[in-house]
Amino acid sequence: MADRSLAELDALTLTAGIWFVAKFLRYAFPPLFPTFRELYGVSGGDLGLAFSGLMVVYALTQFPSGAVADRLGPVRVIAAGAVLAAAAAFVLSTGVTFALLVACMLAVGLGTGVHKTVAIGLLSRVYPATTGRALGVLDTVGAFGGVAAPLLVVAATDTVGWDAVFLGAAVLGLVLAAGFVRRVPRHAAVSRPEDPGDRTPLRAYAALFQDTRFTAFVLVTIGFGFAYNGVVAFLPLYLTDAAGLDPGLAGVLYSALFVVSLVQLATGELGDRLGSLTVSAATISLATLGLAGVLLVDTPVLLGVCVVAFGLGSHGFRPVRGAHLVALVPESLAGGGLGVVRTLLMGAGALAPAIVGAVGEAASYRVSFAVLLAALAASAVGATALHRTA
Repeated sequence: MADRSLAELDALTLTAGIWFVAKFLRYAFPPLFPTFRELYGVSGGDLGLAFSGLMVVYALTQFPSGAVADRLGPVRVIAAGAVLAAAAAFVLSTGVTFALLVACMLAVGLGTGVHKTVAIGLLSRVYPATTGRALGVLDTVGAFGGVAAPLLVVAATDTVGWDAVFLGAAVLGLVLAAGFVRRVPRHAAVSRPEDPGDRTPLRAYAALFQDTRFTAFVLVTIGFGFAYNGVVAFLPLYLTDAAGLDPGLAGVLYSALFVVSLVQLATGELGDRLGSLTVSAATISLATLGLAGVLLVDTPVLLGVCVVAFGLGSHGFRPVRGAHLVALVPESLAGGGLGVVRTLLMGAGALAPAIVGAVGEAASYRVSFAVLLAALAASAVGATALHRTA
């Protein structure tokens, strides 16, 4: 029975493990910026530009990785990405110049960027009856990679050195990639029904947007992604500058935003039972109410409640978003179709911090957060309309 259970869960465990390493590597860099600035004699702007390069590469990889997975299968794409990210992490652990550091950051963006889009399609095939639950586990495990990274970076910097963090991530990534290649192809659902020589024309992916409900849901996800990334980038500054909290308390509330990501386990399963559109409308509406509260209240306790509400709704939407998109896209186009959506989503998310910062400097951060609230409210209205007309 134990062997059977392991066989049923190995694809989820290994896929989520690789996503944990991916998120860990991405969020290991920002805590090291002060160290890198002193070590290499570069400015914070140089480091910020390098990290932006990582994120741009990550965003641009979404569609190509999905399209390649449609042709070659998801196992090869995910394993190749994991190996590339692990190799970059290993090089970082050996002591590098600033130019090589930047090159490794871009390689991390490329290696980790191929994972999420392809993983959604893979898990939906292996666990068709519990896709929401599987994606909830995937997103939750990945979120804790982001939580673990700054903690381990600080601990390692004070003891064995920051390079040990990347060495450990490299070893773990290679072990997971090897296990992934060994065990996941055993699942019959992973094999592609199409002939490997088939080529899907780009117009087939563009044709997805002829479906008005598909396009409407994509717009919902774009509005959500814009609002979420803007809030995540500037919430600490908003809480100190506009809400008047001290930096320590603002940091605690910011951490709470990520800790509540455990809600994804529940909303993913609820999506399987109640329908992904039902849970989508509920979670985005909750996030909207939370963000509205952040703008309207001014006491620390109420601000904390509103931040938690925003976090619960935002994280809760993630697994049902993926599950619903999988249901809308034909299996033959799953990788590329999801890749197109995630490219648009990540692109909107990349614009948000720049817009929030510009509006905040020109007017105030309350005004910039009001812009984010408008985008999120529009997404909530769209999701609710889709739910009611389903």
